Parts: sequence; C-alpha cells; structure tokens
Amino acid sequence: MANDLLDSLLSKLSPYIHKESDIALISKAFYYALEAHGDQRRKSGEPYIIHPIAVAIILTTLRVGPSAIIAAILHDVVEDTLITLQDIKKEFNEDISSLIDGVTKISRISYNDDNNSENHQKLLIAMAKDIRVIIIKIADRLHNMRTLQFMEEEKRIRISKETLEIYAPLAHRLGLFRIKGELEDLSLFYTNPSMYEKIKSLVEITRQKRDSNINFIIERIRHLFEENKMVDFEIKGRIKNIYSIYKKMVVNNKDFEDIYDLLAIRVIVSRVEDCYHVLGLIHANFSPIPKRFKDYIAVPKPNMYQSLHTTVLSDDETLFEVQIRTREMDDVAENGIAAHWAYKEDKVYNKEKEQFEIASALRWYGELLKFSEEDGANESALEFVDTIKTDILDANVYVYTPKGLIVELPKGSTPLDLAYKIHTDVGNKTVGAIVNNHIVPLDYELKTGDIVNIKTNKNSLGPSEDWLKIVKSQHARHKIKAFLNDLNHDYLVEKGKNEYLEEAAAQKISEVLTNELVAKFFSKNNLNTTVELFYEIGKGILSPKTAVNIIYGTTQSVSALSKQMEKATRALITNSETGVYIEGLTNPLIKLASCCNPIPGDGIIGYVTKNQGIVVHGDYCRNIDILDKKRFVETYWATNITRKFATWLKLICTNRVSLLPEIINSINSQGVMIAEFQSINSFLETVIKMKISLQNKSQLDTLIVNLRKIKDIHLVEREIK
Repeated sequence: MANDLLDSLLSKLSPYIHKESDIALISKAFYYALEAHGDQRRKSGEPYIIHPIAVAIILTTLRVGPSAIIAAILHDVVEDTLITLQDIKKEFNEDISSLIDGVTKISRISYNDDNNSENHQKLLIAMAKDIRVIIIKIADRLHNMRTLQFMEEEKRIRISKETLEIYAPLAHRLGLFRIKGELEDLSLFYTNPSMYEKIKSLVEITRQKRDSNINFIIERIRHLFEENKMVDFEIKGRIKNIYSIYKKMVVNNKDFEDIYDLLAIRVIVSRVEDCYHVLGLIHANFSPIPKRFKDYIAVPKPNMYQSLHTTVLSDDETLFEVQIRTREMDDVAENGIAAHWAYKEDKVYNKEKEQFEIASALRWYGELLKFSEEDGANESALEFVDTIKTDILDANVYVYTPKGLIVELPKGSTPLDLAYKIHTDVGNKTVGAIVNNHIVPLDYELKTGDIVNIKTNKNSLGPSEDWLKIVKSQHARHKIKAFLNDLNHDYLVEKGKNEYLEEAAAQKISEVLTNELVAKFFSKNNLNTTVELFYEIGKGILSPKTAVNIIYGTTQSVSALSKQMEKATRALITNSETGVYIEGLTNPLIKLASCCNPIPGDGIIGYVTKNQGIVVHGDYCRNIDILDKKRFVETYWATNITRKFATWLKLICTNRVSLLPEIINSINSQGVMIAEFQSINSFLETVIKMKISLQNKSQLDTLIVNLRKIKDIHLVEREIK
C-alpha cells in the first residue's frame, strides 16, 4: 500500500518535477512520515499517511514546488508525533521546517465566535510571512472536508462554518476557484443539508434542458465565429456551483428559475484584441442586457482574474452569460496565484523572491505585507482584522489617479481614503479633490471608474476630528487618529503630569517619579518612561489614582486599609438600627445573626430566643435547620434603609505585588468599606477574607462581578460562617 501511495504522488508530480535530487528528497519525506505516523489511524480507520499524501496530491494540481510538497507530506508529523522542528531542519532544510512551523501554528488556532479576531489575525500574519503556508493549509482543509463524514455532527458543523468564514474566502482571494467552489459546496452540505439537496435536485431536474440550451448556443456561436473567419478559439459551457446558487436564492431572495447567469458560456482565444472582437460579434448577434457588462481585463479583480463578462438574450428568450478571455487568463481563472507561481525547474527560487513576485501580482497581498510590517504590530487584534478585511479583502471600488494608476478601495470610500492610500503626507495635506474634471466635496462617495485628482497644500493645518466621520477605510482612520494624537501629545502629557502630581500629593507621596519606576511597573503595558505614562493618563486611558496605587500601593495600602477598617468598624458598632420590622410588634429587641450576616435583599426569618430577643437569620443560614421551628416569626426589611450592613467575602488569588491596591480600589470605588481583613499566603496563591460594610445585596452582587474582572483573582464568593 505504501509504495502505491508514493507512486501515485510521483505520477502527479512527473509533468513538472523531474530532477532526481527533488524526487529523492520527496521520497525520503514520504518514508520519514510513514515511519513517524506508524500505526496512527484517521477517524475513517485508514492509515494516517493517506491524509498528508492526499494533501500533497491536491497541491500538485497547483504545481507548487518541492519544498511545499515535502512540507505537505510532513505537515502533521510535528503536531502528532515525537518528531520536532529541529529534527525536520536537520533531516531536510530550514525552508521546509519553517513551512511546517507555520502550518502547525495555524492548526493550533481554535475557532469560535469569541476569539474570531485573534484567529483571523494569526492566519493573516502567517500568510504575510509566507503565502505557501496558507496554500498548504487550504489543501489540508480541502481533504479534511472531503472526509468530514467520519466526524461527529457537532464537529462537522463547526469545521464547515470555519471553512465558509475563513478558508473559502481566502481561496477566492488567491484565485483558487475550483478549490473555493468545492469547499463551499461541502460546507453547505454539512451546515444546511436540506437546502443543499434541494438545489442539487433542481440542478439535476433541469440538466437535460440546460445541456440542450448550452449545446445549441455553443453551436450557434461556433458557426458565427467561423462565418467571421475565426479559427483559434475554444468554447465551453458551465453551471454555477451549488453554494453560488444557494447564495443567490437565499441572500438575494431569488427563485431558482430567476438566476439568469446559471447558464454560462466561456470563450477562450489567443490574444487580448480577440476578446474585444468576440464581444462585438456576441453583442451584434444577441441582445445584450443593460448594465450587465463588466470589463475585468482593463480592471482585473484583486485575485488577478481577468475576463470580459456580458449577459445576453437568445432568440428563444434564454438568458445566459458569456465570459471571454485569453488562454493565460483562463489558466489564472482556474488556478489563481498558482498559475502565476507554477514551479519551473529552470528557475532559481528563494522565498523572498517568490513573496515579491506574488505581492507584485496580487495587489491586495502586497498591501497585506506592507500593512503587517508597518502597522500590524501597533494594532489590536480587532483593529488589525477590521483593517485587513475592510481595506484589503473586502475592497471592491476601483478608481484611477491622473497618471492612470488603478487604486482599490472599500465600498463607500471618499477622496480622503484615496489620499491616505497614496501616502500619509498626501492625506494630511489634502485640501480638495477633482473627480472626472469636476470639483467635489471631500465626503464624495467614489465609484468604480472615477478619475480622482487629489489637491494638496503644504501649508494645510492637517486633518480634523470631522475627517474621522468622512473616511471609510480603517487605514485612513488610523492615520488621522495618529496625526491628531501627535498634535495633542504635548498638551496631554502636561495634563497627565498635573493629574498624577495632584493624586500623589493627596496620598502624601513626595518621591520623584522616575523612568526606572515606570518601566518596573508598566513595561508589560509598553510604557517605559514618565512621558509615556503621563500621556496615557492625559488621554484618560489610565487613571492617576490607579497609576499611583500600582507604583506605591504596596506600602501605602496597609496604612490606608487600617484607617478604613477602623472607621467602618466604628460605624457598624455605633449604629443600632437593624432595618428589620415584625408586624404586630412595637420596638422589639432585634439582632442580626453574626453567623450569616443577612443584608437587605436577602430572604430572612426571625427566631425568638429566651434571653436575646429576636435574632434575624438569612433563609440560607445553616443554623436554622437545627432551631426550633415553633419559635420562627416572619420578619421583613424596611424600606428607605440608610444604615450599612456587614457581610464576609472570600477571594482566592495568585500572588502579585500590586493586587491588593487593585482590590481596595475596586471595593472603595463602589462605596463599600472594609471593616476586617485577613490574608493567608502560600507559595502559589493567597486566600483573602474580608468583612465589608455595604447597603444591600444588589450592591454586593455588583461588587462580586467587578472583583471577578480583576486579573489573577480566581474565585470571589460570599462567605457564610
């Protein structure tokens, strides 16, 4: 079986990889993976080695190079066996180990709605480093989707949703249309099987009539071309994949019969000028549908796709789409970036050169590389993904500069978005715009085909806050915010410094703040100098009280806490009001039970004692189970209670120097005071028990929720003694 698998792979490679050294290294990788995976089995029960070989065979259809083929063969070895990346590097080379490392990191990303931005970011950054990593992963996902029936239903649905959300769109952007279509159809099969079967059935029912229509139209077009002395051409018919039909039916709310581009004819010729000649013949002999012509040859799609599209009506009133392209364009339409990037043995390869060639061919990928290097490190995951998806992956408006350069922008973009896309300095100095030889306002919405001339003035004061309401792209928004922040930097630093000094004085701290102190406590937040700290305080990102407490809280909190406990205890002792009343009794002797410390909002019950009057317990108190139930009386909380009540909290935390000030700040900020405090420290954790003074259970519940948000606190609960 093993030799058959290897022979199958080598036969797929034979059309374009011939060097004996490459074949030998690929064979070595096969036997290396075979031994490493050993007796491992897939969910289907098949030997595990079948999967990586299937992935490698998928990649041969894209004509990728030996390194990517070997990485595909070995892509699960590091993940699922004892083999390490160092072993791979030693046995093969650094390029292969780097590819496997990238694929392994993506495989470890768990997909869910909560951390979707983080996942997209990791995926896109991995692609920015080496696009081959994503191509291998897409092939891996395709084979997994082909064998998904062996997974549990919940996992099938999760993986299918992830495929529709991430991998199919990436395949589309890379121009891998056949793979994209299969990924979408398989995902729909598992996420919405009833709709999948319905569309499949409709396609089958209409197949005979559709095939007849296509064949008739093909023959008519062929005869038309021959009449006009055309000899070098090819005509094909095709139908949309099931998921494409599903999107038109569900998303666009169309009936199956109303999808007029379900039928499509593809005309392939040898030269670009022949494409336009064919278009003229088609329009002269069929009735073109208005507004259904698109010229993707003059303005290619971001994934390098080029073709002329037109929708026409035949004599029998059948609507069909005609796509006209050259053979090179058809290769790109089928194989996307792989057509441009197909491995050639007579060519010297290195990773950097390959990445440059891809970035040159795919404008959006070049922008991804640039953004990842320049701005990606400074963005949060959500901001990073928003920028990539909005400005790069979802961009679909194409405008021209006066020099004829095509620029791709998100839908709804304005001249300001274009200005910042050209260069940051152009954006900052923009004073006006001329579109199609007419002056337009800066909030004018650009349309595909617009010729835009940005007017600048070196004496311009730069962007204002209003510009943030005008721009559409995240890139422009980011640059405008950066300009405004720099403009206000000195003012905000001075403001933050004054606020810090006021807070330090209020806490009687006279020590001079130094860069060393800031770096010690805030370097994890990328703040290493006093100027950086004051700037964050001035912007309102960090409160001066928090800054002072984090730096000096270890020494200050102990004395502050002692004073607070003394004050709170005194208030609890001197206040005799219980806030509880009993119907039918005037001025009874009432006492709140110290075992459970009930507070307004708790369910309560009174117990008549022999010598201490009525003791009020919470209905959750363990002691009421052992009391004489004949002595219970109904008790109620009064309204408009002004006093405060005591209860106990228990916290379990990881040891951290600045944790106590954070806890005290959180408690005090909610109008709660600490009356007693106990702390038990061990090497790994701290158990804190505190008696607090507050108004009611609602306030307690809010306090518990906020304490649980503090980093390194693992448990917060009310303690009933």
